[in-house]
Amino acid sequence: MIKQNIEEEINNQIQEEFQSAYAYLAMSAWFEEKNLGGFASWLKAQWQEEIEHAMKFYNHLIQRDGRPILQDIEKPKGQFDSPRKAFESALEQEQHITKRIHKLYKLAREEDDYPLESLLLWFIDEQVEEEEMVQDIIDKLKLVGEDGSGLYLLDREMGERQGQNENEAEQGDDQK
Repeated sequence: MIKQNIEEEINNQIQEEFQSAYAYLAMSAWFEEKNLGGFASWLKAQWQEEIEHAMKFYNHLIQRDGRPILQDIEKPKGQFDSPRKAFESALEQEQHITKRIHKLYKLAREEDDYPLESLLLWFIDEQVEEEEMVQDIIDKLKLVGEDGSGLYLLDREMGERQGQNENEAEQGDDQK
């Protein structure tokens, strides 16, 4: 049986992951409005990934006879001064999630919750990757500027990222 304080913190993390997903979807809409479909597509893939993260925690609770309790999701910021500002907001979001994962890992260690520790090791590695990826985009935006051909080319590059479900669908089409 999972301890009550662990269950509560996992439920809080589920909310945080869904909140992140919602923020990425709002960013995607903003990029769509700006006719930057590549960035919008990248952010939709990120939205999907955050949903998957929330579901990992949800399923962890179910597997351990815990009870997922879905919480309110706040309206995310939907307007940004520039593409770089949008991705700086995304980096802040990822850093926030990293801090939460570390806090949850510390709790798991204090409570000798080895199954949760194991799950969180994956998330710790994932957050390093997430922060690095977003920082790389910010660095590229600083390099190319936020208008003209540099932004156009970066937008095209961002559009090359696909979500996992899109990749699986394409692989299925290839096998037919």
